[in-house]
Formats: sequence, structure tokens, C-alpha cells
Amino acid sequence: MSFNIGLSGLRAATKDLNVTGNNIANAGTAGFKQSRAEFSDVYAASVLGTGKNQQGSGVLLSNVSQLFNQGNINYTQNALDLAINGNGFFQVSNNGAISYTRAGYFGTDNEGFIVDNFGYNLQGYPIDGNGALENGRITNLQIQTSSQEPKPTSKIEQSFNLNSTNSVPLNAPFDPADPQSYNSSTSTNIYDTQGNAHVLTQYFVKLAPDAAAVPPVLPNSWSMNTLIDGVHPTTSVPNDPLITTLRFSESGKLELPSNGEVSLNGWVPVALTGNPPVATPNGAVSNPTVTLDMRKATQFANAFAVNAVAQDGYTTGELAGIEIDDSGKIFARYTNGQSKVQGQVILADFANVQGLTPVGKTQWVQSLASGEPVRNPGGTGTLGAIQAGALEDSNVELSDQLVNLIVAQRNYQANAKTIETESAITQTIINLR
Repeated sequence: MSFNIGLSGLRAATKDLNVTGNNIANAGTAGFKQSRAEFSDVYAASVLGTGKNQQGSGVLLSNVSQLFNQGNINYTQNALDLAINGNGFFQVSNNGAISYTRAGYFGTDNEGFIVDNFGYNLQGYPIDGNGALENGRITNLQIQTSSQEPKPTSKIEQSFNLNSTNSVPLNAPFDPADPQSYNSSTSTNIYDTQGNAHVLTQYFVKLAPDAAAVPPVLPNSWSMNTLIDGVHPTTSVPNDPLITTLRFSESGKLELPSNGEVSLNGWVPVALTGNPPVATPNGAVSNPTVTLDMRKATQFANAFAVNAVAQDGYTTGELAGIEIDDSGKIFARYTNGQSKVQGQVILADFANVQGLTPVGKTQWVQSLASGEPVRNPGGTGTLGAIQAGALEDSNVELSDQLVNLIVAQRNYQANAKTIETESAITQTIINLR
């Protein structure tokens, strides 16, 4: 019996050494989760069960469990390196075979699909033809590397203040070439259907009240003269501005136009050529509806200032980089300053992560013991946040493993001594005369 007990101890110590050695070997493997050998004692049993004074029959490896505690987050210079800070696994597909991993070595293949270092496709929510996320549909994630098409300007939003203490300009009538004929000016770029930039300039002229005018000029009134590339936005006649009257209340709030918006519909994009410049159509068109929104304009006793300006058009853009936020949304950043959602990485979690089956390559597959995966974006429920430009280190603590190695070695030596002692006793019996 002692031979079998000692032999079981040798086997247990060997398996403990194997588990510890595997942990040490993978101390530098990103996303690796250490294992732990778990042992139980063995008792001989009869039909009637074991007695209360039974001697043990050795040791048995009952389980090798995986410890899924968090590894350190190590930041890298690769935007597509991903780490999970918390619970969850990345889902990857090898031609339809699904596996799960914590190792976030990701990049793109020659078709723009996001793949890991084994060529497995990262899974997530794609975008539809309109660029909107298709939440709930999980497939291979792909980065669109083509140029971004231009978008013509349809709306311009402005917030500015006109100085209520300004006097009427010295010179009249208004002339954009004469700074003495207007009080203030501001410019912003807008875009046509081909992505050509055009300069929209607004000149503000303080108007004096004039009861004799038809219609009469009321107090707190201004003339806004709008030119695009130095020409009228609808007739393309040089230096012929679109004139709009702005009127403010006694408290400095915009009253006229009543809805705070001016329509630039019918703007003809032009190119200026020659000397002196001649405006000729450039072959593009404008957005059918172009609205200048000035509802936040004010007239206070402060210097003229443009507080905010925004317009929704842009020129053609080339892909400049990729960014991924904490929820896994993938944004393509373009040279025109725009960004576009390309998809969203999803994470999977299980009711019993200990039940996952390791298959190598720092990957696991679902099993009956693990239960079905629950898939959601990062940061949802109990799922962790996704860290872009980072990798999760192995959770192996080398100092602990080296101590375990010493303990397993001593156990092996002690069990070998048990067999040696039993052998000596047996030899003594054999030598009896």
C-alpha cells in the first residue's frame, strides 16, 4: 500500500510541477490566466463504506482551476491593441469557429478586417449603409480605408455679439474694400458638393434710426451684408451682397429676422479667375437648403466677438487614424477633421468562467459547464471597460510561483523517500531467514 501512496504522491507532485512550470513559462504572455492544481485525498472503500479509522490511500488531482483575476494594464503605441479592465472576453472567429480571449493583439488585414495575431476576426456590431451601428448583429469588424466623400454645407450656426456702443460708420454706402464703411466682419468656410471650400464673409453695419426712411429704420438695427467668395450668394455678381436687416430688443436679444435664421438657398459656387478676378461657376452645386442660424446673436455693450461658429459641411478626407473609446466604438479619423463610427467591439461573459475550456493560443471556448455567453459592449452591466492602445499582462505572480516550485520539489522528494523507506522495509522482510 505504501508503494501506491508514495506513487500517487509522486504523480501529484509532478502534476503540480507541470502546472507551476506552465504558469512560469507564460509569465510574459499577454492575456494569460494562471492555473492552480487542486488535490484531494483518497480512501479505500468497501461495499459498506469506509470505517472511521481508515488509513488514507494517497492523493488525487481533483481539478486544475483557472484564476481569472485582473492582470496589469500595459500601455503600448498601437491604437488597435486592446485590453479589458474588468470582466469579459473578446470574441474572435476563425472561419466561423468562435473562441474567446483576453489577449488584445489586434491589427488589420489586407481587406481592412480587424484580426488578432493568429488571423482570427474580432467580432462586434457593424455599421449599415447610412453609417449607423447595427446593434444586436454580430459579425467581423472591418475598417473602411476608402476616402470620405465630401458633404455640402446645409447649416451654419453662429453665436456673436455686436457692440451696442458702436456709431454709424463714417463712409457710406457699404463697400467691402473700405473698412470705414462697416463696423465689424467675420468669415467662415463652407463647402459645395465637390468639397471645394468657399469663404462666407459677413459685414455688420450699424444703422441710425431714421423716421423718414421707408420703411423707417428702428433703433438697435444693423445691416448684415453677406458675400461668398466676395460675390452675392445667389446671383454670383461680384461685390453685390445679400443684405439682411438685424434688429435687437432693448435687452440686446435678436428680434429680426423673427426666427433668427437667414436662407442662402440658391447659392451658386464659383471660382475666381483672372486679374481682376472674374466669378465663374466651378461645376459644383450647393446644398439645396443652406440656413444661417443666428438665434444666439446679441447686442451688448462689449467688443464685437464671435463666441461660437459651426457648420456641417466638409471636404474630402483621407483616413488618418483609428480611435477606440471605452465602450468599444471604433472611430475612423480623417484628414478633414471629421470622424466616423466604423463599428463597435463587443465583449462576452459567462455565468461560470471556470467552466471555459482552454484551447491554447490564450483562447477559450464555450462548454456545457460555462453556460451561454452574454454579449454586450464594454462598460455595460458587469463588463469591464475597453482600454485602447494597451495590453493586459499575464496575471502570474512570479514570486508566488517560485515558492510553489520549491514546495512541489520538496513534496516530490518526500514521496520518493516514502517509496525508498517502504523498499527498505520490504527488503528487510525478504532477508529474514
